[in-house]
Amino acid sequence: MKELLILGGGTAGSMMANKMVRSLPSGWRVTVVDRDDQHIYQPGLLFVPFGEVRPESLVRPRGRSLDPQVRYVVAAVDRIDPASKVVGLEGGEQLTWDLLVIATGAKLRPDLTEGLTGRRWREDVFDFYSLGGASALARRLEGWEGGRLLVNLVDMPIKCPVAPLEFAFLADAWLTERGLRSKTELVYVTPLSDAFTKPRASAILGSMMGDRSIDVVTDFHASEIDNEAGTLNSFEGRELDFDLLVTVPLHGGADPVVDSGLGDATGFVPTHRNTLQSLHHDHIFVLGDATDLPSSKAGAVAHFQGDVLAPNLLRFIDGRPLLPGFDGHANCFLETGHGKAMLLDFNYDTEPLPGRFPLPGIGPFTLLEESRFNHLGKLAFEWVYWHMLVKGEELPLDHRMLMHGKWS
Repeated sequence: MKELLILGGGTAGSMMANKMVRSLPSGWRVTVVDRDDQHIYQPGLLFVPFGEVRPESLVRPRGRSLDPQVRYVVAAVDRIDPASKVVGLEGGEQLTWDLLVIATGAKLRPDLTEGLTGRRWREDVFDFYSLGGASALARRLEGWEGGRLLVNLVDMPIKCPVAPLEFAFLADAWLTERGLRSKTELVYVTPLSDAFTKPRASAILGSMMGDRSIDVVTDFHASEIDNEAGTLNSFEGRELDFDLLVTVPLHGGADPVVDSGLGDATGFVPTHRNTLQSLHHDHIFVLGDATDLPSSKAGAVAHFQGDVLAPNLLRFIDGRPLLPGFDGHANCFLETGHGKAMLLDFNYDTEPLPGRFPLPGIGPFTLLEESRFNHLGKLAFEWVYWHMLVKGEELPLDHRMLMHGKWS
């Protein structure tokens, strides 16, 4: 029996396991390993602080999303040994593999910013990228009466690069609806030189923030939280005081990737940008947030990568050349508040463009433009996620970024 071993039972790992168990040749088995049995629908965390989603509704057992033919092992990975093709689990058990897919995701590292997890942590300083952080922030906002609210992105790369912007827009809407906007100074703080990484989208989003009186502080590289003074400080010597700080902490690769020496300086696995094969080990492939690719770390991106990786795994087994099919395609809804959202569609080389998606001239979704329908699309994605995306089902979207329906 040959073994396709997948490390990680989140979005990318579950999707790939379900795809491959239906397509591998006879004599192959698919095994998924994850440290726990909690699969969290991460896009929903954005809505928890504003009371729009119950935290418990976002969690399902990982095993429920996996095909019954997939062997599922709940255990923490200790080490990965590419030379011997062995993965060691905590407790001493070892798993051997013929092909390995690393889909271990990205890990929040608030501990790497001095003072961030100090005495104000989960009192006046919160993240919303974790279930605990989003839930605690919801309780804090219930008693909010006004003050200075900072939304800070510590540094890239992060999961879902648009989420900090979404939080700022949703906070503006939430405060307005409760009559607290005039009592709140809302500040978006970023290490980037603009509001977003892509110039055209950044110009539009920056203008929208200006229209909503959201102050934008750019080129701010957060160095520490001064818990006594209540300030966010930068390496450049700037200080920003706050009453409430909502932060997106530094991200890094998963511990077993780092401990096994398979990651770069931030712990992400060096990966071929088009084939998804490890740059250093032929029998290892990488998927989703675990890669070091300059593409967004998001569920839709993992899906597009999966449409390329699945046939490449079969080609590798057959001894055929890999197809360089992944172009960095990212597709994401961006909540802008008041029941509207924007849709961005871009890849490695082409930035977001206006237009209609997915049908040229028809849509129904609008690109680089707010609409109610886009917001409904974002909400509907949760059903698509649980019933199609992680199940490895085919979605009516091309894994490549297409120019049909777009204009420059």
